[in-house]
Amino acid sequence: MLLSKTETETETPPASPLASAVHLLHRAGQCADEIFSLSLPASTMTPRQYAVLKAVESSVEPSQTTLVEMTGIDRSTVADIVRRLVERGLLQRRRTRRDARMYALRLTAKGIQALRGAEPAAVCTDDKLLSALNPAERAAFVDALVRIVKTIGPIASARVTR
Repeated sequence: MLLSKTETETETPPASPLASAVHLLHRAGQCADEIFSLSLPASTMTPRQYAVLKAVESSVEPSQTTLVEMTGIDRSTVADIVRRLVERGLLQRRRTRRDARMYALRLTAKGIQALRGAEPAAVCTDDKLLSALNPAERAAFVDALVRIVKTIGPIASARVTR
């Protein structure tokens, strides 16, 4: 015998795939990338290049491995970003004394200038991205993102061995 729903019972609508946290975080990232790119002269710098330059600036001659840990960007992408920044003269790379297999990185004068030139775009991107939120929501949103990255980032970055 089939049971019919009573008037008080409501069916929960299926969750939209467009409302998933994964999709929305991806879309927010796309929005941020676009805002950042539109805030700079064409092809000046990508958001990931900016993140790498900021990480190098905040550390004393970090290695590429250190940059992976600092930024959460995967190893091969960091290597490609560093190569491009070295080719553009924004970073200097040299072998370390402790381990000849490792490179130490530092900003060049041109890199410092490029970083300073991109900082207004980074601030503008944050402001525009968070403009839909009131100040308390902004702080809570950024705090939630930090907690997600600190909690799940190490798990997602860990090598999976099978």
